Amino acid sequence: MVGIVLFTLAFAAPSPAPPVDSAIPPAKIAEVEKLIGDAMTRLGIPGLSAAVVTEQKLRWSAAYGTADLENFVPAKSTTVYRLASVTKPITATAVLQLVEAGKVGLDAPIQRYVPAFPAKQWPVTVRNLLSHQSGIRNWTDEEFHNTRRYASIADSLVIFKDDPLLFEPGSRTQYTSLGYNLLGAVVEGVSGRPFLEYLHDRVFVPAGMDAARGDDVRAIIPNRAAGYQMTSGGELLNSPVSDTSNRTAGGGLVATAEDVARFAIAFQRGVLLKPATAQAAFGRQRTRDRRLTGYGLGWIVGDDGNRREIYHTGGQPRVSTVLYMVPRSGVAVALLCNLEGVSNPLLELAREVAATLLR
Repeated sequence: MVGIVLFTLAFAAPSPAPPVDSAIPPAKIAEVEKLIGDAMTRLGIPGLSAAVVTEQKLRWSAAYGTADLENFVPAKSTTVYRLASVTKPITATAVLQLVEAGKVGLDAPIQRYVPAFPAKQWPVTVRNLLSHQSGIRNWTDEEFHNTRRYASIADSLVIFKDDPLLFEPGSRTQYTSLGYNLLGAVVEGVSGRPFLEYLHDRVFVPAGMDAARGDDVRAIIPNRAAGYQMTSGGELLNSPVSDTSNRTAGGGLVATAEDVARFAIAFQRGVLLKPATAQAAFGRQRTRDRRLTGYGLGWIVGDDGNRREIYHTGGQPRVSTVLYMVPRSGVAVALLCNLEGVSNPLLELAREVAATLLR
C-alpha cells in the first residue's frame, strides 16, 4: 500500500483546468483540495476529476493524480470516465421529459410503450421502474462483467425479459440496473429515436455536456481514463474488460466531471425539466403500504444533518462516481475516479466538500 500512496502523491498536484466562474474563496478551495488529497491517499485512488457548483453555476474544477498509470497520463478536467449508475438520473430525466410532454404516463403499464416486453404475473409501471419497485432482478456477476456487445437496447432486453418478477411491483424496493434498460426502451419506443441520439439532443446539448456519450468499448474516445481495481493486499491491477452495452440506460454513459456538474446545473435551473417535475423526481417514493423509501424518480434522497441531499453514486469496472446535490442551496459536487469499489467513500467525500462550501 505504501508504494501506491507514494505513487499517487507524486502526481497529486492538480492539472490545469479551463477557467470557470469561480466565486469560491481561495481558503475554501484549499480546504477542498486537502479533503480530496487526503481521500486519494487513504483510498489509493490513482486519478480523480472534480467539479463544484455553487449558486447553480460551475465555480471550480480540477483533476488530480493519473488517468493512465501505464502511460503516465495525468488526470485532467477533460478526462472522460464511465459514469456507471450516475447514468440513471440522466435516463430518468429523459423519461420525465416525455411525461411532461404527455407521451408517457407514470402509472401506465410498461407494455404500452414497449409492446415486446412480455406481460408478467403483475403489471409493471413506469413509476415502478424509476423508483426501483418493479420486481425486475438486477444483473448477475457474470452480466456485470459482460464482454458481449449488444447492438441496441432492444437486444439487451433479452437478458431478462422472460424472467419472472421477484415480487409484486410497488410492494418493496430492490435496486435494478436492468430495469433502467427497460426505461431506455420506453424512450426509444415513445420518441421513435435511438436512446443515445435522444439523450444527445434533449439532455447533453441543452446542458452543455460536451464530452458525454455512450460507453462504447470499441470506440476511440479522447481523454478516456484507464481503470483500476485494488487487491486485498493493496496492489493496483488493471480493471477487467467489461462491455456496458447490456445496461446502457442504467450505467452505460461516459463524461467528464464538468459534464456531470453541468447536468446538475441544467436540472436545478429548469433547463431540462419544469421545476414541478424536478421536485417530483426528488420526492421520496412510497411502497403500496405507504412506507417511505430512500429513492425518488431516478435519484437517491436523504438528509445530511439538517440538509436535504439528492444524489446518485456509481460503481463499475474501471470507476467509482458520485453526483451530490443540495438543491435548496444550489450546490452540487461531481467526483469521478478511476478506482473501483470506493463509491461510498466518494459519497462521504462529496458530503465533506459540500459542507465546506456551505459554511
